[in-house]
Amino acid sequence: MPGRSRRSAAPIPVTAGRARCTLSFAGSARPTLNLSLSNPCATTSKVDDEGVATSMAMAGHKKVRLLGLATAGALATPLVAVIAVPRLRLESLLIATLPCLAIGCLLATYWLIRVRVAISAAVERLESASRGDLAAPIPPESTAVTPRLAYAIDTLLARLRDDLSQANDSAARDALTGLASRAHFLRQAEETIARMPADGAAALFFVDLDRFKAINDTRGHACGDRLLAKVADRLRAITSTVCPDGSLIGRLAGDEFTLMCPTLDDDATIDTIGQAILTTLEAPFAIDGASIAVGASVGVACYPDHGVTLRDLMAAADAAMYHSKAGGRARVSRYDAKLASELDERNRLDRELRAAVRHEQFALAFQPQIALADGALLVSEALLRWRHPTQGLRPAAEFLSRAEITGQMGAISDWVAHHAAITAARWHREGRAGRLALNVGRQQVDDTTFLARLMEAFADARAPLERLEVELPESVAMSCSPAALAMLATLRRAGARITIDDFGIGESNVQRLRALPVDRIKLDRVLVRDVAVDHGARTILHALVGLVHGLGCDAVAEGVETDAQIDVLRVMGCDAVQGYAIARPMEDEALARWIGVNAARARA
Repeated sequence: MPGRSRRSAAPIPVTAGRARCTLSFAGSARPTLNLSLSNPCATTSKVDDEGVATSMAMAGHKKVRLLGLATAGALATPLVAVIAVPRLRLESLLIATLPCLAIGCLLATYWLIRVRVAISAAVERLESASRGDLAAPIPPESTAVTPRLAYAIDTLLARLRDDLSQANDSAARDALTGLASRAHFLRQAEETIARMPADGAAALFFVDLDRFKAINDTRGHACGDRLLAKVADRLRAITSTVCPDGSLIGRLAGDEFTLMCPTLDDDATIDTIGQAILTTLEAPFAIDGASIAVGASVGVACYPDHGVTLRDLMAAADAAMYHSKAGGRARVSRYDAKLASELDERNRLDRELRAAVRHEQFALAFQPQIALADGALLVSEALLRWRHPTQGLRPAAEFLSRAEITGQMGAISDWVAHHAAITAARWHREGRAGRLALNVGRQQVDDTTFLARLMEAFADARAPLERLEVELPESVAMSCSPAALAMLATLRRAGARITIDDFGIGESNVQRLRALPVDRIKLDRVLVRDVAVDHGARTILHALVGLVHGLGCDAVAEGVETDAQIDVLRVMGCDAVQGYAIARPMEDEALARWIGVNAARARA
């Protein structure tokens, strides 16, 4: 139109569902509204200047007035339209677009509902998987509407099934021997007992290797592992040849194995199986070019005579096995009334020991060690005692082994470290002579954190580490880990002395001795016992004293009980002695009095 400025086309997109509307202005032309709706029944409508729409469809032509009363007809017509509307009012524009908006909203709502249902079904499937159901299929509504999500969930569950299967297989088998693991054996044995008929019978064999610890200590853990694998092979052969069908065999822990034979109530067969185990394991094992003999002790418990639960049977078989060891090893023992009494005693000891740890019913006794040159006090060895409420003082040998088995050793060791540090600090303040010696076993040495806690206890008590001497058995010194050796070296650099105890009865390696952070070596009492009466004993001990001095260490004789032994040891050049000939273990107050008397005797 003349006088009206030309404006460039400016499409304004409006979308709803699958409808598409475009409002544009081209120069002086009338504003045009393009409305398209995806529909197979394509229809085109044109609105003239009077507001009359001409609809052209495949079926024919018809006119519909959009701006009048006939609008309902236009709303009901499916359109793919180009509508030209002059001076379009807002009300007319809304009326023209409502069909598209309504259909789009309906389609969007429909798909949103389907997607929500599909996702809810997928979430429910994941929830069922979290409760352990990994086998059910993915819901079809999820597969149809959200296929990628369904595929991801299905792939995840398949991988979980595979991983779980592998984990179950790994848990069921002992990695070293291939036998049933402890958990798997116990589960199978319990299921076997649960299926046992009223008149059923079974036998449980508890097998423990006799010399495995010494082999492991002297030849190394790698050799010990290969030995265990060969032992498992032999036991597996016994199970398949001598035992009845359905027998179970597993490795409980370390060098302990179990064998359960259902439907076995024949005493002769039980004896045959037990002797087969002994004979098979007594034969030497060829490992790394060496012939290694180990042997075993066997305990047997029978269902239902010795227990109707697996717990009772295991306890009975374990007690019988310990009876075999106490009787000289390489034996088969069956549970009986005497063993039942011993088991009751052991259970009572365990209960009382737990109470002793809880109430700190312990004490330290001290045995002095003197220099042979001048009789001066060098060391006071701390020895653990249990102040039993009814039985008085009990030596460590009566309860420490049970403490290790029942898991009480850590708490007892910490108690000893704490009170030893307090005692050493008091001796230092009082100016008392001598160091305080502590015995540490394999469990404490292998747990390097104990040695760190020991140093911390001395620091907290303000006791100088020069007051501490750590004694470890020869077998432990020959086989402890590099980490343990590094911790011992740290203790030594901080001022503590390191001593090898019980030397001369194990399998020491001189090359390893040279590399150990050691200051003193205590010769075992077995070597000292006959030194005053036997020439051979004197010759051996004299040679060992020379070896110790050659290593740059002090030689200490323990278990000295007579003055004659002291005289011989002095001639040999032994540096120090300890034993009943010097003094018996005593409490701290008695030790203080002994020190005073000994000092007066030395001056005289």
